[in-house]
Amino acid sequence: MKRIPLLGCLLAATLNLSAQQTQKPPLHGKHWMAITGKPLAATAGSMVFQNGGNAVDAACAMLAATCTMWDVLSWGGETQALIYNPRTKKVIGINALGVAPTGATADFFKKQGQDFPPEFGPQAALTPGTPAGLCYMLAEYGTKSLKEVLAPAMQLAAGYPIEAQTANSIERAKARIKEWPYSKAVFLTHSGAQREAPEAGEVFVQRDLLATLQKMVDAEQLALKQKKSRKEAIYAASERFYRGDIAKEFVRGSQEQGGLITLADLANYKIKEEAPIHTNYKGIDVFKLSQWTQGPSMLQALNILENFDLKSMGYNSAQYIHTVYQSMNLAFADRDFYYGDPYFPPEEPMKGLLSKAYARQRAGLISADKNDAVAGPGDPYPFEGKQNPYLDLLKQRGLLIDTSNRSNPQFLPGHDVRNSTAYNHHSYTEDSLYQDRLWRGTTSVEAADEEGWVVSITPSGGWIPACIAGRTGVGMSQRMQSFVTNPQLNPFNVVEPGKRPRVTLTPSLALKDGKPFLSFAVQGGDTQDQNLLQFFLNIVEFGMTVQQATEAANINSNQLWLSLGGTKEKDRQPRPGHILLKNNTPEAVRNTLKQMGYTLSFDDRTSGPINAIYFDWQHGTFWGGSSNHGEDYGIGW
Repeated sequence: MKRIPLLGCLLAATLNLSAQQTQKPPLHGKHWMAITGKPLAATAGSMVFQNGGNAVDAACAMLAATCTMWDVLSWGGETQALIYNPRTKKVIGINALGVAPTGATADFFKKQGQDFPPEFGPQAALTPGTPAGLCYMLAEYGTKSLKEVLAPAMQLAAGYPIEAQTANSIERAKARIKEWPYSKAVFLTHSGAQREAPEAGEVFVQRDLLATLQKMVDAEQLALKQKKSRKEAIYAASERFYRGDIAKEFVRGSQEQGGLITLADLANYKIKEEAPIHTNYKGIDVFKLSQWTQGPSMLQALNILENFDLKSMGYNSAQYIHTVYQSMNLAFADRDFYYGDPYFPPEEPMKGLLSKAYARQRAGLISADKNDAVAGPGDPYPFEGKQNPYLDLLKQRGLLIDTSNRSNPQFLPGHDVRNSTAYNHHSYTEDSLYQDRLWRGTTSVEAADEEGWVVSITPSGGWIPACIAGRTGVGMSQRMQSFVTNPQLNPFNVVEPGKRPRVTLTPSLALKDGKPFLSFAVQGGDTQDQNLLQFFLNIVEFGMTVQQATEAANINSNQLWLSLGGTKEKDRQPRPGHILLKNNTPEAVRNTLKQMGYTLSFDDRTSGPINAIYFDWQHGTFWGGSSNHGEDYGIGW
């Protein structure tokens, strides 16, 4: 490969990254920072901050607002959060992902001819997690009442000028929305007209949702009148949602439309506060939620990449892109086979997957000059002192581990998807659908305050076209589709009642010298930890500012099993060697990657909207970054 001249050019370019202009200005703040997916929702966070709230209060207000504005999620979805508590100096994980309802078994979906649960409709729904998650975070770590925190969202539900992005999403999805009577009544405000969705700027009113939020606030206020504590009063609101009249109408409306959720499913649902997992990359502790998310895959990739001199390769040189791509593929192969709900057996081998020794072994598999099209899951069990109980499953999949040499395991290809018709013949429509499934978005919430509270949230679920549950105004989750029904794909993530699917949603926090360093998250389905990995490296390896890093060109790997979209295995199978690059990628880089065996595609957008906060301890200030893609927006003070 002719790498030296190219490397020299890119190193020179790297030296100028600090002077790189951005399309959006960085945010600066001294007292607080609020960033999320919609301008009005960021304003909701700022209102709570200005009223004396802390970062948890503001994050809850932004979460409520984004759900109300259908920012690719709704109130019936799920919430995944990391919180840095300045009093304990600890990072806390919040698991407010819903669970599979009664009757949601692998056999149930197989009998309907589905390899995965459906991506739309009432049978795609987990139990709602966001209402319980919001109430828990607010009660345990906030300072304000639920009434104060929900006030902006309730004003939005009473009527707000809808933005073009959401209005047009409704119009595009109106055929499916018409399948569900309660969704049709909410979304299609001009039923029968040529354009049935609201117009941009039109005041969009959600009376049923407003009534639901009011019931929660009323439950809180009644509890306060009964001399209950602030915390008890907030939990009274959650109780009404999951065990009171809201629950009854939610279940009635769901079941009327064919849904599986029962009153017992809602009554038994509980969120979990848990310790996150982390790794150390060159002195920086990076925290992620555990294996019920894809978050550990970024930590695995960092462990692998620590074995390479990335900075000397140069930012987005062919060798850098290749090395990052290969590392991500190895991490995602493990994600696709070993990750699942830690509260259900079997136990995931996370200690082995996150060990530095295992990462060194995986790094040794990376060829310097070609893509490994059959990279598969490794064997982390020996790094826990255990025997892998799933060697037969890996053999059935055509990924047989040669255990004779632990330092250099060999993977023997079985069914090679490169030879399949589905791999080689993609129509434009199929590729557009594939990219939608790969990128399928959500939103993110980032908040920090001068006391030291930091919050990173990646909420999701109940996106348009959402099936609304009765007269609650609450859109139901579509997250059940992230389960599998075939244990050969992943024995840890087979659907069953009460279980959580392994999701793509992945907030991030990083500490340096024991203090907050970065808070960051992104929307974008399976690309989330690809984008966040590169964002982090842009700052740590290449010295970019937080805003430069949110706008910088990324790569996307398609060499993974999709977590969303389609009910057949052929809809989600990996595309080895397929890589998405920024459309201004230099010709020399393109040619080198082609020689390495990559299939290239190009786009102006190579990352979902990244939102982030950088902590400038030298000056005692915050830097906020919000991507130039989408409607994400931040306010600092």
